[in-house]
Amino acid sequence: MELFETQEKIDRALLVSVDTGDFDAESSLSELFELTESAGAKPVASISQKLERPDTATCVGSGKLIEIKEFCEAEEIDLIIFDCELSPTQIRNIEQETDVRVVDRTTLILDIFSQRARSKEGKLQVELAQLKYSLPRLTGKGIALSRLGGGIGTRGPGETKLETDKRHIRRRMETVKAQLKEVENHRNELRRRREKNSVITVAIVGYTNAGKSTLMNYLTEAGVLAEDKLFATLDPTSRSLKLPQGVTVMLIDTVGFVRRLPHHLVEAFKSTLEEAAKADIILNVCDASDEEATLHLEVTRDILKELGCGETPIISVLNKCDLLESQTIDIDFGTSVKISAKTGEGIENLLVAIEENLPVRVKKVKMLVPFSKASLIAEIRQTATLLSEEYTAEGILAEAIIDEKFWHKVRDYALD
Repeated sequence: MELFETQEKIDRALLVSVDTGDFDAESSLSELFELTESAGAKPVASISQKLERPDTATCVGSGKLIEIKEFCEAEEIDLIIFDCELSPTQIRNIEQETDVRVVDRTTLILDIFSQRARSKEGKLQVELAQLKYSLPRLTGKGIALSRLGGGIGTRGPGETKLETDKRHIRRRMETVKAQLKEVENHRNELRRRREKNSVITVAIVGYTNAGKSTLMNYLTEAGVLAEDKLFATLDPTSRSLKLPQGVTVMLIDTVGFVRRLPHHLVEAFKSTLEEAAKADIILNVCDASDEEATLHLEVTRDILKELGCGETPIISVLNKCDLLESQTIDIDFGTSVKISAKTGEGIENLLVAIEENLPVRVKKVKMLVPFSKASLIAEIRQTATLLSEEYTAEGILAEAIIDEKFWHKVRDYALD
């Protein structure tokens, strides 16, 4: 389902919005401009219409459709992108009237996903989402898919091309699901191993293009693709990060969210998003210079709740503060930290906030270890974090960060 082929000529796109009052149409259209550019097309202009509900045949009214047709002819438009989900019938009717290729918001996002996926899991998730979306829309492809097939041994008697295509898609979907299950089992095994070794995970989530990958690169030098494009990062990346007090955590970068992301797209990437759902701490990153920064934080929080992250500590990270004319931004919920992942401003405060929200299974302990148990100090060096040690007349005075599994070995020597 490739929309934009590699070519010298860039598709000139007209964006169309139908404002029914159910959402902020202006902000959504602005986002569609960014999505279009991220997909590799050039948004030339936009046309909007206010309606109580979209027209069942053409989404927009007949008069507006004529206006769209005339604009496309005058401006040599190659592609019309609707800021909503279209039915197969609507797509067919609009294309017949305008003689221009038509896609909807979901198809555009799927195309961007297809371009960005790098890992095996990412590619499989994209393909599954595309197959699910295309299956009920095969009827919108026109008469060509209703011809009788003639392949020997490939179709039943009188079976139509449409039925064959649907059967092929369903078969492919089952194959992709089975392959994803294998990948998911491998991911779960890695997660169980981290839990067994008491590895603390910190997931970076947030609205797409908020600077998550730039933050990941600044903290860990992970080399994650960081571009000024929506969905620049699709595949999760994991890197270790040592906090100032000595605790090492696993930092995970995840795919970004967008407003009005169709539910089946969230479902398709659920296994990736589960990295956030299973994390010990979540960094909800937003572009603080965006006038809708608070809304973006809320959108992400709502999705996290759907994934079952209600009890997980969430730190609101207000990124790109270096672009703010005024340093005032009000966040009504939870812990918030202002940073610039580009300049490093506020990073120390972010690390402190992470340390303050570490799970209870990790604690800093002062202890006086008798010389007869000096092997404990060596074990701490290997399996925990030894902050300091001092040899005194009474024994070894040490301070360390340990997990709950190690606590029973040193609790008899703890000083507080």
